[in-house]
Amino acid sequence: MNTMRDFKPSGCHYALAAVLGALLVPLPALAQHAGHAGMQMPMPAPAPSPDKRSVDQKKKPTASVPVTQAPVEQATPPAASTQDMPMDHSAMGHDMGTMDTGGMTMPMDHGAMNMSAPTQPRTPIPALTDADRAAAEPPPADHPVHDNTVQSYVLFDRLEGWSADPGTGLAWEGQAWFGTDLNRLWLRSEGEQVDGRLESADLEVLYGHSFSPWWDVVTGVRHDFKPGGAQDFAAIGVMGLAPYKFEVAATAYLGQGGQTAARLEAEYETLFTNRLILQERVEANLYGKDDPRRGIGSGLSTFEAGLRLRYEFTRRFAPYIGIVHERAFGGTADLRRAEHESTEDTRIVAGLRLWF
Repeated sequence: MNTMRDFKPSGCHYALAAVLGALLVPLPALAQHAGHAGMQMPMPAPAPSPDKRSVDQKKKPTASVPVTQAPVEQATPPAASTQDMPMDHSAMGHDMGTMDTGGMTMPMDHGAMNMSAPTQPRTPIPALTDADRAAAEPPPADHPVHDNTVQSYVLFDRLEGWSADPGTGLAWEGQAWFGTDLNRLWLRSEGEQVDGRLESADLEVLYGHSFSPWWDVVTGVRHDFKPGGAQDFAAIGVMGLAPYKFEVAATAYLGQGGQTAARLEAEYETLFTNRLILQERVEANLYGKDDPRRGIGSGLSTFEAGLRLRYEFTRRFAPYIGIVHERAFGGTADLRRAEHESTEDTRIVAGLRLWF
């Protein structure tokens, strides 16, 4: 029996070894490539230079060259880029002086990463002085408070004329007050003249006290010049601005001989523009008992309603035109019929509204 020591390779043996070496050389590289493909992280290797390919071709073994062991080349992954690598914050020092980026040490700029808040303002605030405090206080008032001074107001709400079947006529209605916001002396008057003859006229002198921001209580006396003989009344009432801007005046009277009376007035102003204004006004007069000498019956005596459209050239001066309807009721209407007078009248008026 032959042993391995007696074995002597021949030429056929050398040819078979060369063929096996050529087949086994690519297997490690293929296995390594398959491993990287499974990780889905393709790492392209740098292409060899033309010179290297020529050298490799020269070194390729041939069938005439015996190969005892196939060289296996270990593929090395390319160096990873520092831009693709995640930053390891644990490698950063507390003082932010250096940062480890996988083998590379990068210096850190402390001035650019200063995150501390300033404790002092850039421009120091000067200390507050007595001069600063004095400059912040308002100057002393050189005039008295308005609600403690005496003021005045005069208004001719109606100063008008007309021409109708009974004849031409003139009428007025006005008021004035003197005093402070809380306490005032009121003067009120209204009257009518037809064909130069005074039909009615009265004057009221009242003390008014404000009991709310919009209302005054008034008390005083009223003197009637016409109709009939002169007569005096004691008066008490309220006047002011009702909700929805209705100006209201309600006054009760107690006269000579036990005669009682009441007058109710209300008006409202509709602004078409800041200067063109329509005034709606109503007035009712009531009496407690008949007074034939003065042509007055008990109950509702007269009722008047008017519309007056004015144009305010200024707040103090406003001409107007309007229409007024007046009607007598009850005993007053009966007394007028007995004197062959009309119980109702409608007229076109023109006049001025003034205040100062």
